[in-house]
Amino acid sequence: MSAAAIVAASIGFIPGTAQAADPVKPARQASGAPSVDPAAGLETFTSAATTGSAQLSLFLSARAWSAHNIELTTSLGRGTPPLDTTIDWGDGTTGTVTASGSSETQTSHTYKELGEYTIKATVVDPVLGTSDTKEVRVRTAGSEFTPYGPTRLLDTRSGTGAVQGKVKGYSSTRLKVAGNGGIPAGVTAVALNVTAANSTSGGHVKVFASGSTRPTASNINFEAGQTVPNLVIAQVGVDGYVELYNGGWEPVDLIADVTGYFGREEASGYAPQAPARVVDTRSGTGTAAGAVAGQGSFTVKVAEPGATAVALNLTATNPQEAGHLTVHPAGQAAPTTSNVNFTA
Repeated sequence: MSAAAIVAASIGFIPGTAQAADPVKPARQASGAPSVDPAAGLETFTSAATTGSAQLSLFLSARAWSAHNIELTTSLGRGTPPLDTTIDWGDGTTGTVTASGSSETQTSHTYKELGEYTIKATVVDPVLGTSDTKEVRVRTAGSEFTPYGPTRLLDTRSGTGAVQGKVKGYSSTRLKVAGNGGIPAGVTAVALNVTAANSTSGGHVKVFASGSTRPTASNINFEAGQTVPNLVIAQVGVDGYVELYNGGWEPVDLIADVTGYFGREEASGYAPQAPARVVDTRSGTGTAAGAVAGQGSFTVKVAEPGATAVALNLTATNPQEAGHLTVHPAGQAAPTTSNVNFTA
C-alpha cells in the first residue's frame, strides 16, 4: 500500500500496530523559498476615493494575481502633457510609470516575501506646481508551508477533536484547525494525514473547507475492515474549520494528524524536484537490503542541511502480517501516528 507524506527532513521507518497518538511539540518555523498555495483567493485593493485637485488627481487599484505578484492600476485624472508617477512598492523598491491625459496604466510587482505592504504613488506636475499622492494597502495571495507535528487533532475513537463515536454514513464531522494548539488563526490550508478505520462496509472520505460546497472527488476510499490513511491538503474555511465527510452507508471512525499548515507569513517554501528513489529495502537503496524487521527502524538522509520538511511517496510491500509504517524526524521519538497501514 502507498501513501503520501510530508515530514521533517530526516526520517525513520517503524512498522508495528497502529495506536492513538499523543500531542507532540510542533516543529520550529523556518525561513525558506516561497510556495504557491492554490487554496488562497485573489483579492482586489483600492486607495481612498478622495480627489487631488481640479488639475491633477490619482487613484490606485491593486489586484493580487499570483502568490507573490501584485498588479497595480494607476488612474490619472489630468490633461496633457505626459507626467511621471513614482511608485513606492513598500518593500524598499520603487518604480515609475508615465502617462498623459486622463488614463489608466497597469504595472506589476513581485514581492520576495509574502505579507502585507503599503503601496504609495505620487504624481507631480512641475509646470502647474500641483501634485497628488495616494496609498493602497495590499496583501499577497500566496501561502507558505510550516511543518507541524505530527499532532493528532481528530480521533473519533477517543473523542479527540470531536464527539466520541463513529461518523454516520453520508454525514460530516467538523474539525477546528485555525487557532488549534500552536496553529495560528490566519492559516489558509492544512496538511492532514487522514485515516479511515473500523469500517463495516465500503465507502469514501472527503475533506474540504467548512462552509464550502462538498467536492465530488474523494480523498480516501476504503472497503469493509480496512484501515486506510492518506495525506490531504485541504483549504481551511473562514471560520477556521474543515469538514470530513463519510460517503459510505455505514459509520466509520476518522482520524486526522496535522503535519503542517499554509499561511501568508514567511515560512518554509516548497521546491519541486523530479521524483527520485531514496529508499528501497529490496535492493539496498539508502539502507541495508532486506525487509525491515517488525518493530524495527532505520535512518536515511533525504535532504541537505537547512531543509525543514520533505514530501515523500511511501510504499510498504511484501508484508507478512498487518502493521503500519511511521515516518518521523531522525533523533526524535517516534509518534504513535501512522503514515501507511497494511495487511499481510
